[in-house]
Amino acid sequence: MYSTPDASGGDAAKPGLTDPKLDERIGQQWYQPRIPRAVLKELMKRSDAEGLRNFVPWLLLLVASGLVAAFCWGTWWAVPAFLVYGTIYSSSDARWHELTHGTPFKTRWLNDAFYHLSSFMTIREGYWWRWSHARHHTHTYFQERDPEIQVARPTQVLPIIVDFFGLLGSSLEIRKVVRHAFGRVDAATDAFLPATEKPKMIWSCRIYLLVVVGTIGLAIALHSFLPLMFVWTPRFYGGWLHQLLGLTQHAGLAVNVKDHRLNTRTVYINPVFRFLYLNMNYHLEHHLLPMVPFHALPRLHEVIKDQLPPAYPSLYAVYREMVPALWKQRSDPAHVIERKVPVENVPHGTFAAQSGI
Repeated sequence: MYSTPDASGGDAAKPGLTDPKLDERIGQQWYQPRIPRAVLKELMKRSDAEGLRNFVPWLLLLVASGLVAAFCWGTWWAVPAFLVYGTIYSSSDARWHELTHGTPFKTRWLNDAFYHLSSFMTIREGYWWRWSHARHHTHTYFQERDPEIQVARPTQVLPIIVDFFGLLGSSLEIRKVVRHAFGRVDAATDAFLPATEKPKMIWSCRIYLLVVVGTIGLAIALHSFLPLMFVWTPRFYGGWLHQLLGLTQHAGLAVNVKDHRLNTRTVYINPVFRFLYLNMNYHLEHHLLPMVPFHALPRLHEVIKDQLPPAYPSLYAVYREMVPALWKQRSDPAHVIERKVPVENVPHGTFAAQSGI
């Protein structure tokens, strides 16, 4: 999963929310990089051409891999074929994430159309998640505030492993969709979802269920599981790559600090993964300036990289550092991976101390 919300999905009062020191940090301003206004304005330009340059080939690959997989059904070749299809299908998670910000396309209806398509594919109901994801950017890695903390403290290893198969996050989302489809909306959702969006969310969930039930009906009529291999199940058998990449975003890093340089990573990955992941490997840059479209994130990285901790050179480099840290956090939740920021850019007070400099 790209991120696994807590079961309630809300900001209900929990231990720690009344901590005066935590409340003081929450009230502080997030660190912002220095960047010329003209450069930032150029980087923030949205482009239908840039968006279509990624989304159209992605859709073509999705359809082509699906046709190959269907042709191979009933043979052992179906195993690698559906693994490819499922991997491409599950990369809809990265697209859903970027579309939440409305930045891939200049034309609004293109953003909305692809957003609701990818929301369905990812099993993330669009209206609910558009508002929920804003909380992640507002309270990034603030314990008890950020609803999308992927790895809890102390670390629990089993949820990390099972979500390579979507068994936790996607299962929670299915239950949420069913609950909302029947109009059962909890207080936590009411706390952040505008009243005008509630009916839209409920009807959206009903459409999700209608499509899935229709697919199940088709499978029964054909006496074949094949139709179900194309809808929602790819999130379970093909989500391995997105979990592999998604864990690199924040896991093991500092919590309760208003400096994304200390709680978010950028890692260099190969062009194929970058295409599927929609440049979200530049995740630090995305959190610093979330209105910069995915296609401009590499350029943003070059502009501000002297103000940031060094990017990780590979996935291996991230996991070599992250796995031992997560293992240690099983017994020592206060342990964090320290990311040293450039000396001339160390902010005064709290963050300088937490950076280890």
